Amino acid sequence: MTTDASPELLVPTGDPRPVERAAVDSILDGFDPEMFVSFAFHRPDGGCHIWHAWTDRGPALGDHVDELALAAGMDAADWLHIGDRHSLISTRGRIRIEAYPLRPLLADVRAGERSPEQRRDALRRVLEAAAAEYGRIAPPGLPRWIGYGPTLVNRKDQSQ
Repeated sequence: MTTDASPELLVPTGDPRPVERAAVDSILDGFDPEMFVSFAFHRPDGGCHIWHAWTDRGPALGDHVDELALAAGMDAADWLHIGDRHSLISTRGRIRIEAYPLRPLLADVRAGERSPEQRRDALRRVLEAAAAEYGRIAPPGLPRWIGYGPTLVNRKDQSQ
């Protein structure tokens, strides 16, 4: 028996990204539009690889949420608080999936929802302890709003 074309060979590369990308695309198809979804791929060696993705209309809406939050002076504590109010967390094998419906986040930002002071103080203590662990002094205040849109989430320099 002969064939006209030689079969493609699947060669192990050690690169998990193509498989992770396929999983992200497959899982993302099950979510409604206007969502930000974060995927944590837990590895057998204890490591973790993070992917961020958006469903239809999610990128523009996420950027809009971020613009309003930054204009209102919201910070990382507010980002954690508002996200926790609406996050949908699930797992699929070693994949942890955190989905955020962006319309409720937008409503909270517009309404001026802020982190409780107790949580804000706890976050400051964590940052101070982490800085001390590395022999540094924590900068004053809290880090800025982290982001739900691709402009902030994909920013390489997270200090701005």
